[in-house]
Amino acid sequence: MTKPFGFPCYVKTLFEVLASMPNTIQVQPLKPIVLLYKVKLKNSDDSVLVDAQVYENLTTDSYLVKVNFINNLRRHSSGCAVFQKTWKKADGKYKTETIYLHKLVAERFLADQKTETCNLVGTKNGNKLDCRLNNIQYRSRSVASRKRKTSSKIGYTGVYQENNRYRAVISIDRKSVHIGMFSTAEEAALAYNRKSKELYGEEGKVNIIKTRRLREKSDDTAPDV
Repeated sequence: MTKPFGFPCYVKTLFEVLASMPNTIQVQPLKPIVLLYKVKLKNSDDSVLVDAQVYENLTTDSYLVKVNFINNLRRHSSGCAVFQKTWKKADGKYKTETIYLHKLVAERFLADQKTETCNLVGTKNGNKLDCRLNNIQYRSRSVASRKRKTSSKIGYTGVYQENNRYRAVISIDRKSVHIGMFSTAEEAALAYNRKSKELYGEEGKVNIIKTRRLREKSDDTAPDV
């Protein structure tokens, strides 16, 4: 059996002791250890990030050890880490087993968060290779729909080009609502971000702005309505 490949990523500081006054030592409260592991993907230069307790589970579970799960994780076309293997059954037919890592982690460690409506697994920061427990969440179909990858050719959710201008729109109750017209795609994306946060809070989709200057721009950009 191949030895599991994974290594600690970092350990946060346990405590800091500061001398504030003569003969007086102020001790800060202890901070919890956060030990993370990076696991290299088999078909990519990328790695998946997991908590220590998750890594231990994946490398000690009898079935996962048997199929060498940790050393056969691959990057799926959807951007997540997946284990996939084809088995030959007794009748000569073949069966393919597929296990998505972020879903496996949610099922084993976050099952208490699953409800009748929030039953789909996603990641808060949109990176499915970041399988830390505090990044994985169960969410509703409507939230998952808002978080899905954009179909816009511009590359930003809710942004579409019309001649030399860019229109920002957002979906409310399955209806497309006009936000405004802008000179650049980035300005339109920023307007979408503000409206998304206003309407949906943390559950809203937020575009990652490519231009640093616009990313740092204040929120007073006014649209042409």
